[in-house]
Amino acid sequence: MNTGHLQAVAAELSLSPQQVQATAALFDEGCTVPFIARYRKEATGSLDEVAITDIRDRLQQLADLDKRRESMLDSLTERELLTPELKAKLLAADTLTRLEDIYLPFRPKRRTRAMIARERGLEPLADLLLAQAPETDPDAAAAEFVEAEKDVPDAAAALAGARDIIAERISENEEARTAIRGLFARRASIQSKVLRGKEDEGAKFRDYFEWAEPAAKAPSHRILAMRRGEKEQFLSMRVLPPEEEALPLIEMDFVKNNSKAADQVALAVADGYKRLLSASMETESRLELKRRADAEAISVFAENLRELLLAAPLGAMSVMALDPGFRTGCKLVCLDAQGGLLHHDTIYPHTGRGGVEAAGETVTELVRRHRIESIAVGNGTAGRETEAFLRGLGLPAEIPIVMVNESGASIYSASEVARKEFPDHDVTVRGAVSIGRRLQDPLAELVKLDAKSIGVGQYQHDVDQGELKRGLDDVVESCVNAVGVDLNTASEQLLGYVSGLGPQLAANIVAHRGAEGRFVSRKALLKVARLGPKAFEQAAGFLRVREADNPLDGSAVHPERYKLVEKMAADLGCTVGDLLRDTAQRERVVLDRYLGEGVGLPTLEDIMAELAKPGRDPREGFEAFSFAPGIDKIEDLEEGMRLPGIVTNVTDFGAFIDVGVHQDGLAHISQLANRFVKHPSDVVKVQQVVTATVLAVDLPRRRISLSLKGEAKG
Repeated sequence: MNTGHLQAVAAELSLSPQQVQATAALFDEGCTVPFIARYRKEATGSLDEVAITDIRDRLQQLADLDKRRESMLDSLTERELLTPELKAKLLAADTLTRLEDIYLPFRPKRRTRAMIARERGLEPLADLLLAQAPETDPDAAAAEFVEAEKDVPDAAAALAGARDIIAERISENEEARTAIRGLFARRASIQSKVLRGKEDEGAKFRDYFEWAEPAAKAPSHRILAMRRGEKEQFLSMRVLPPEEEALPLIEMDFVKNNSKAADQVALAVADGYKRLLSASMETESRLELKRRADAEAISVFAENLRELLLAAPLGAMSVMALDPGFRTGCKLVCLDAQGGLLHHDTIYPHTGRGGVEAAGETVTELVRRHRIESIAVGNGTAGRETEAFLRGLGLPAEIPIVMVNESGASIYSASEVARKEFPDHDVTVRGAVSIGRRLQDPLAELVKLDAKSIGVGQYQHDVDQGELKRGLDDVVESCVNAVGVDLNTASEQLLGYVSGLGPQLAANIVAHRGAEGRFVSRKALLKVARLGPKAFEQAAGFLRVREADNPLDGSAVHPERYKLVEKMAADLGCTVGDLLRDTAQRERVVLDRYLGEGVGLPTLEDIMAELAKPGRDPREGFEAFSFAPGIDKIEDLEEGMRLPGIVTNVTDFGAFIDVGVHQDGLAHISQLANRFVKHPSDVVKVQQVVTATVLAVDLPRRRISLSLKGEAKG
């Protein structure tokens, strides 16, 4: 464990070195973020998942920095270029940028103009010019280096070669790079222009045909939009500061006087900046802008995904689900309370010729036969029409009819996961099942999808895919473990996100369950193939075994604390079950009596909260939502209408809202509240129910502008 790294991370994150050291030690032991946050509060000083993740990521970055440093040292040693002074500078570098600047002059590179000039023997002339002695006559000095066989035909060629050497030195100089890097950070402008002849073909990038703004203030979505336009060859994009501000920054360090030699150095400075240094810094700036834009986009996606995964579940209720369609009919499935497929059929309520009557009879009979408690309708094509058909059947009022966001359902239905679950059914049945299960438990169903396909991000295909996956995996893992997982009903995919398990152990658990029957206790997990004590320690607290002999198996109390709870009960002369059932008994517990090694008030308070509501689902209670009746398509909208809607996506520039017309509307950030809004997520969240006012409808472009001013609910 690198002590210097621990201290650096502590300072950067405003944490104590002890907190960082304890967290790092837990990671070294194989602990996960959810486990550390939930069950090791005393060790970390009650750090939350965000802080723990930041420590993990920053320590990894520093480890990568060390790896790069070692690679440089090895390369320099092998090429016999490593001096004690150079080694000391490399070892002292505390950022990757600083490290790369130090190494730059020694990095193996393709033949450059400066290399060629050195081969022609012009380095002494470059040194002479850099000295800038007032008596130096550049032309006379250069004449001494004229040598036709070395391709130096005259003094002008010699001076040009010497300037090439000086230009490269300047471009690789640490101080010069630092100064220009700072200028780029302060004053660079990001500019985009349409490529000639691409105006019509690239019309979707029209906003960026002639665009410029300070790079430091450019928001993520605009940076990514311009980069996409450039990638698709509709736009050109530059990131540059004013040149007139750049040259003086370099000249002050390299141009010493007003001599003729200094004039040559000034020419080399201008060439070095324009040809080498500005290009290098522009590349670096573009990468930094991309990194910043990616980080913001991933953060937005992650927050949206969290809200979607933690949406209120209907719970264990029987569901009828319909995947709507016009000509091809509506695929209908009936699911039991655990999501098991009971029946599937196809009805044709939108094709005429008696189809409506037959469809109505089928639905009514299936609702009765399978004791359906709720109906889920996919919100895609024919969704609102199917909803209206169902509402017209006179079904019992206590059966809610709920529109369900079906984004990604088609991807699931064609996936290996779906084929494994339903090998004897086609994609239409699988898609309908997914819609129904999303209503029952959004988290359990959505974990089966690649999170990128859920559609709650911005430019997710343009960001670093590795970073995106890591960020989204962290969110899914956090949500799954926050809710807890029923060991006897959870899918392999859901179990795979439980702390300490992963895909292989999840598959082993499901196989064991299939062969041996339901788990009767948490301890029985240890009988699963390859699931050892460490995995058990990490996973057990997040797994629930309902109706187990030990009632704590259905709670978030970790097995390592069972004896502690049993002692509490024994001290009160009651059972653990009594502690769970009886508030009066719990109120008699004096927590200070149970403080000990590894057990502090944070853990004891968590235990008492869990005893009060064992295995409580932290998600909000389910409330059925309905769109405005009679407003089914974009043509039904009129300016000024106020409509109920559901937020489907939050981006940097606003929120997309489903008002039930098969086309989400956009409430721009300026229309989200009657006050300044720094980011849309400060006002609205994905899945939030709102009342939106229609500002404008653009039928040709199928665009809807909405306002939430004064209407968004918390």
